[in-house]
Amino acid sequence: MSGRECRFRGPFTAVILGALLLSPLEAAAGSSWWNREWSERKLLRIDTGASGAQIVDPIGAMAVLVRLHIGDFHFESAKEDGSDLRFVADDGRTVLKHHIEKFDPLLGEALVWVGLPELKPGTQTDVWLYYRNPKAAPVGDARETYDPATILVYHFAESGQPPRDSSPAGNHAASPGTSLDGAMIGRGLRLDGDSTVAIPPSPSLAWPAGASLTWSAWIKPETAGENGVIFGRRDGPRALVIGLDAGRPYVEVADGRDVKRIGAPAAISAGEWHHLAVTAGTSIVIHVDGVPVARVAAGIPALETVSLIGGIGPVASGAIPQGRKGGGPGPAPGLRGALDELEIARVERAPGYLRAAVQSQGDDPSRFLVGGEEEVRSSWVSGNMAVIVRSVTFDGWVVIVVLAIMAAVSWTVMVEKTAYLLSVRRANARFLVRFRQASSDLHRLLQETDGEPLLGGKGVQADCPMSRLFRTGVDEIRIHLEGGSPLTPEAIAAVRSTLAAALADEEEALNRRMVLLTIAISGGPFLGLLGTVVGVMITFASIAAAGDVNVTAIAPGIAAALVATVAGLTVAIPALFGYNWLLTRIKTLHRGMQVFVEELVTKSAAAVGPQAGSRPRLGERTRPNVASAPRAGGP
Repeated sequence: MSGRECRFRGPFTAVILGALLLSPLEAAAGSSWWNREWSERKLLRIDTGASGAQIVDPIGAMAVLVRLHIGDFHFESAKEDGSDLRFVADDGRTVLKHHIEKFDPLLGEALVWVGLPELKPGTQTDVWLYYRNPKAAPVGDARETYDPATILVYHFAESGQPPRDSSPAGNHAASPGTSLDGAMIGRGLRLDGDSTVAIPPSPSLAWPAGASLTWSAWIKPETAGENGVIFGRRDGPRALVIGLDAGRPYVEVADGRDVKRIGAPAAISAGEWHHLAVTAGTSIVIHVDGVPVARVAAGIPALETVSLIGGIGPVASGAIPQGRKGGGPGPAPGLRGALDELEIARVERAPGYLRAAVQSQGDDPSRFLVGGEEEVRSSWVSGNMAVIVRSVTFDGWVVIVVLAIMAAVSWTVMVEKTAYLLSVRRANARFLVRFRQASSDLHRLLQETDGEPLLGGKGVQADCPMSRLFRTGVDEIRIHLEGGSPLTPEAIAAVRSTLAAALADEEEALNRRMVLLTIAISGGPFLGLLGTVVGVMITFASIAAAGDVNVTAIAPGIAAALVATVAGLTVAIPALFGYNWLLTRIKTLHRGMQVFVEELVTKSAAAVGPQAGSRPRLGERTRPNVASAPRAGGP
């Protein structure tokens, strides 16, 4: 195969190498991927151990709140309504039930409830959040998120409509309340002390006397020392009241014969959210923020009537006389403040369950649930690199694209130049063998009209520098042999000078486009450094404008700025190695051609010089035009 056949086409090679440089590569995931149709995932770790929530009591099945915000989740990768979210257990097979209370990609906020069939204390539980599947269909169902013991869950996410029950029981409210934005978890319910929200009776809300029960909600009193009913239910002389008395949580139960009251020893602070829970079984216990604060040996009465949020309802005939002194649950105003996340279960929840609920739903769930880095299934970045690449600024991408073009050009030069030099080396070797075989009759070669085809023919001359040097030398010698006189020392010096000029042209052809490699070697790192400096400047300027100085805000920007430097070194290092290797090959070829020139001059002088003893007889010929002889320029 000739050198011309080995030579690559520049533009085509540049396109191929550029595509290889920028093409995505399959990334290896940290563990088995649940479904390849979902291309991104995020690790969620629930820590109930000593390093996390420090829960030692049994928890059991529960729905855990997962808060997503723009700082730890890429909303642009998920569908606009979050319908492609999937939660998978750590075994990589079990899909956990979930439902979305709120998903707002514009504000960068999402509230998702994930049902865990078993949450154990003192350990870590991993859950994978999968997303980024445009073809995914909505699957979230609130009724499947909670266990069968849960009979009422109000998120109060509705505005101007009665609250909807998210539990399997379907105990929807009959009347709307006043919606409150910015509650503990999304929207909440505003309590004004007068209006109430009615919950119709149902088979699941029919409580027999002494039944097990758990009632819980987040409350925020409007003022200090607040008095008012939070939740009430009356059935004739029987009643259950949960409220605040001088800011202290209390529970009153009346069974038609007696009234028992239990109150917390301390008031809860006004204007702040607190988790209030009441459990009933063999005794009634009040829990504030997951801690039991009061207990009384009593059970709830049999109740089957309407329940009210923010009131207790009218007094029926035959009820215990009204008023605190009479011992019965007297009329009291509703609480003024706010309520959120009301939940009722027909079992007595364990203290560990209530503490986990407080940790999961509170202001700072970081000790309970920790989010890991995102992983990308099909990309040239994964894990930490995903964060870095997404943090690269526009100016950084401009520098990286320029460096990518430089890399494609330098790799094209190295590939094509390598092919060209190998072609030249093979052509020179073939020519040199034939030249030395025929040089014993150099006198005849110098008299040929067109020269030996294997030595001076155009097919060889196009790819062989030595062939072109030979033709140039022969043409110059023939000029000085006009008239039949031998070569004088002056003529030999002229021939040597002509061959030196031709050799310089050949050396220039061998070195052509090598300057592009030197530009990549010297310019690549400096361009990368420029991109890094500009990126760091933009990062610090953004931090100064936001007024938020922390490692989380600084690290991604700095890491992304360094990508430009890495890109610059990626351009320069291969170009440096390639340049040195090519330069060595060029010097070797040049030395070989220098030796050939000296050999040609010496043998020509010996063949037709004054010391040859006789003059050659030159036949009639047409001297070829040296200037028009084809010369391969090389890549």
